[in-house]
Amino acid sequence: MAVLGVQMMMVKQQVSEQGMFPVLRQLRDLGYDAVEVSQIPMDEANTADLEKGVTELGLDVGALSVALKRNAFATGDSLDTDFDKIVADCRRLGTRYVRIGMMPYEAMASKDACEAWAAECEEQARRLAGEGIALLYHNHHVDLAQFDGERIFDLVRRVAATVAFEVDLFWVQRGGMAPRDMLRQYSGVCKTIHVKDFRVLPLPPEAVDLIASGNPEDRAKFMTLFNTNVQFAEVGQGNMNWPDLLPAAELAGAEYFFVEQDDQYGRDPMDCLRDSREYLRSIGY
Repeated sequence: MAVLGVQMMMVKQQVSEQGMFPVLRQLRDLGYDAVEVSQIPMDEANTADLEKGVTELGLDVGALSVALKRNAFATGDSLDTDFDKIVADCRRLGTRYVRIGMMPYEAMASKDACEAWAAECEEQARRLAGEGIALLYHNHHVDLAQFDGERIFDLVRRVAATVAFEVDLFWVQRGGMAPRDMLRQYSGVCKTIHVKDFRVLPLPPEAVDLIASGNPEDRAKFMTLFNTNVQFAEVGQGNMNWPDLLPAAELAGAEYFFVEQDDQYGRDPMDCLRDSREYLRSIGY
């Protein structure tokens, strides 16, 4: 069975305020067995606490986030400038996967730019493979956009055959592709999965008044409400069919399930993670 963990982007504020190890202890107490580190500095203090989490709490550091190149949006280490440190951190923590969370915006703008970026990923993936580490690419809905009839996701796979995938099933669903189809097509290269739910909100009462007014400006406001009434949800509190999807993900080769909720809408992230864990336990995970 895949190891169940947390995408630590959700608790980056808690790590900043409380320190890494106390947060790891809380996650362990909730019943999670692994973490994926993202948007948290891999400085010596945090890395030492992660190592302590491995040795004292039995946590698995399943994946570390990296950028392909250092840039204004990179919040952690980059493969072009920090390669040796990344490898050293992985060996220190027993981590076999590093992941790129998103391609640069400019790489999404054209087929040529996307292919060039993917080729650079392939070069770094081969370097990492020589160190016993696999490079993963994490999708968003934009990765289902097409250039000349080819999805960006498929383009990356074609150009960067050494790169495996972290499949975010929420973004697959939001991109208009059935998650089961994605898992089937990428069976064998889906190494980690982001488990996040997709909630659709009822329209607020004021929407009725807006559409009834006949005013074009009110209609435009109504359409904004109508088109933006989706949320990231605690696992089990949305519309994703997890009893069907999680076994399918394991059949596709997933080794880790990382719970992630990009926005908690004012709730304490630990409460959200508790709710998600309780639901997953209720379906056998």
